[in-house]
Amino acid sequence: MPVPEPAPEAAPLPSSQGPGCSVASCVVPPLVQWQRRPTEDELDAIVAVEQSRRDQALAAADPQQPPPVFGPLPTQKDILIAVFACGAHAISMDLAALVHAANCTAPDPAVLPGCNCTPEAPPEPEPLHVEPAPLPDHWA
Repeated sequence: MPVPEPAPEAAPLPSSQGPGCSVASCVVPPLVQWQRRPTEDELDAIVAVEQSRRDQALAAADPQQPPPVFGPLPTQKDILIAVFACGAHAISMDLAALVHAANCTAPDPAVLPGCNCTPEAPPEPEPLHVEPAPLPDHWA
């Protein structure tokens, strides 16, 4: 049985700029964290790492067993990148609660305390249980 060749070296995942402030020249510890979608380059690197992992799993799989089954590769809607900021470079709390676009420039001091993108709408709240649960017969 031939020995499988090792998979090519995987590209590193993009850095989240933590644990410090995401402003490159700032060394103050972060106070605020929010999320944004990955850029095309970040997404390409993440997909390359996942594809490499899958290739390695397929190469190491037992040929006498069913092959591994994988879901779809991640898309931009599946991934969030963390952004950190100190108090001086923070966006507002309301903006930090939302997911920002990949091209969001915050925490650029020129746009603070806002940002230059339109964040995604918050998820719809879970509906409240409006109908009471039935009690067991022996509780009546």
